[in-house]
Amino acid sequence: MGYEFGYPYGRSFFHRSTGRLSDGRLVIDFLCENLKTNYLTPYLESLGPDFTNGANFAAGGATTLPRNVPFNLNVQLLQFTRFHNHSLQLHSKGLKKVIRDKDFRKALYTIDIGQFDLWVALNSFSYAEAIEKIPSFISEIRDAILAIYRLGGRKFWIHNTGPLGCLPAELATRKTNVTDLDQYGCIKSLNEGAKAFNAKLNHLCQELRIQINDSTVVYVDIYSIKYNLIANSTHYGFENPLTVCCGYGGAPYNFDHYIKCRDIIKGANLCEQRSPRINWDGTHYSEPANAFVASEILSTKYSTPRLKFNFFCNKSLNILQPSY
Repeated sequence: MGYEFGYPYGRSFFHRSTGRLSDGRLVIDFLCENLKTNYLTPYLESLGPDFTNGANFAAGGATTLPRNVPFNLNVQLLQFTRFHNHSLQLHSKGLKKVIRDKDFRKALYTIDIGQFDLWVALNSFSYAEAIEKIPSFISEIRDAILAIYRLGGRKFWIHNTGPLGCLPAELATRKTNVTDLDQYGCIKSLNEGAKAFNAKLNHLCQELRIQINDSTVVYVDIYSIKYNLIANSTHYGFENPLTVCCGYGGAPYNFDHYIKCRDIIKGANLCEQRSPRINWDGTHYSEPANAFVASEILSTKYSTPRLKFNFFCNKSLNILQPSY
């Protein structure tokens, strides 16, 4: 939301930049397709927005903390609260094409945030200090879910975070040796940090099922989906799982902190579309990888409880989702 990077972002499906940090569709787009509904409109879309099938409050690089950084979780929640109240106000005045109170209550609220918090912590503090900060991130997510609950939300779809240590941006910029890497070439400590975050998030979901027991809280293990994709990339039709499709520098990671994917004029290069890569630009996944992740989500194999995505309703609000 709020980003327009230009070509080659969006090259694979939309054939233009749409603000999505990928070459095409994101996981949420594929989930919308599964529901046979339109893609979600960003909340800050100023021209011709249509929120009748849901709204997207996500922003690339969003964090839970600190609270004063746009567009962090608290800011997204404030935006949602205003959206909720203003929609009800307009409906009471007779406007038809707005989300009604019963729609907010029926809606599915998807939340996917925390990886950027973890990245900042692990790059700013010792490993032990970074892990100590995880409960504060989880507390912000808990407060956001309960705030949505107080506004009538009863259906929550919570994604955990992916294998941070498998991102080419981390592999290319961190000083590592062989003992720091696992059998697939990912940084072990960063992945352990992600697992620690995910354990706390899973525990939060268990607590919420008791605390707000008239709600449904689904926890989805995105980490396992993405790590399985990297570990078995050839089996799934991908090549060079840790090499960026759109980047600079060549093998092994094709990532340079100073020449990003959008810097084509500076020499950034592109992989061929018929040679699918998992990673698009160093931190974000490619459309084929996003399609794989979405298909695994829809399989229910990684969900607790194992409910199908279309179990809830035919309207979906994608409330809080950073673009990782």
